[in-house]
Amino acid sequence: MNNEINLDWDRAKRTGLSEAILCLGKSLANLQQILGMAETRNTALLFTRLEATIAGKLFINAGVFDYDPVSRTAYYLPAQYNKPELGAKVAVVSAGSADLPVAKEVVRTLTFYGIAATEIYDIGVAGLWRMQEKLETLRAQQVLVCVAGMDAALPTVLAGLISSPVIAVPVSTGYGMAKNGETALNALLCSCAQGLVVVNIDNGFGAACAVLRVLSV
Repeated sequence: MNNEINLDWDRAKRTGLSEAILCLGKSLANLQQILGMAETRNTALLFTRLEATIAGKLFINAGVFDYDPVSRTAYYLPAQYNKPELGAKVAVVSAGSADLPVAKEVVRTLTFYGIAATEIYDIGVAGLWRMQEKLETLRAQQVLVCVAGMDAALPTVLAGLISSPVIAVPVSTGYGMAKNGETALNALLCSCAQGLVVVNIDNGFGAACAVLRVLSV
């Protein structure tokens, strides 16, 4: 067996969060081997940053391989898999429609763990009325994930208006001094909103895992 791959199959027992596969940098052969290992173990598996050209070449013998090209995520679900369904109230919000790929990565990760997130997109601070229209819905959530690029002002605004935990995801949308998300990240780290939590640039998967830890599901 290829000794390049040594997956942590017991992670869920220790942390509640199962092994996930970051596909960037892995060969098609590596990914096919990992998928085969999940089949053999009859274990569901989440794949992130999986390009469509590679996803189309992967195959399984049984079960379901569900690929989403927007978020570049995929699930392997064994045959007769009982997918969890949790009743947590979580919203995933984006400042702009250009932030959608990262926002969808959050949503897909939460879906894998059985949380059906409320999706609210394109409500950035350039038109505050859009956010205000959704404020009642946002205040009803247990946790909020806010995805924003450029100056990343929206998470700070929301964290000043609602009491639930807000997890901010700076994204690399924008141009010039946006610096591929560095400006958004720095702005969020300097936010005056109390208790605002920030993950790394474009890290929708990490934000979703933070939600799961907050909820302890």
